[in-house]
Amino acid sequence: MKSTDIGTKRILVVEDEPAICEICMTVLGKEGFRVDTVANNKLAEDKIKKEDYDLILVDIKTPVMNGKELYQSIIDNFPEMADRVIFTTGDVMAESTETFIRKSGRPFLPKPYTPEELRETVNQTLSQLGG
Repeated sequence: MKSTDIGTKRILVVEDEPAICEICMTVLGKEGFRVDTVANNKLAEDKIKKEDYDLILVDIKTPVMNGKELYQSIIDNFPEMADRVIFTTGDVMAESTETFIRKSGRPFLPKPYTPEELRETVNQTLSQLGG
């Protein structure tokens, strides 16, 4: 997956809370990332079909389609993007959600997270991907 501009990484934030979208856009924008936001995982699925993203922050619980369903869609339709997912959620995790995240092997960022935790998780994940 390549970025549109040389050196500019693209991140898709799937988040139904506008304040968190704004934080992500501000924090990640200051880091030099191009950030798109969508309010649910169905909209994210549509964006992923049309755009290249270096990383996708997926809220496990959003209206219309949950993060587990989006992740399965990514595995089925865009397997090269499966390792570009970071999960987030503000809910106390049910055992099934914990098991899902553990089995996925993907990073998890619990809400509320600090700007520093967001930066660290994003940069560490991109570093592991070689970007």
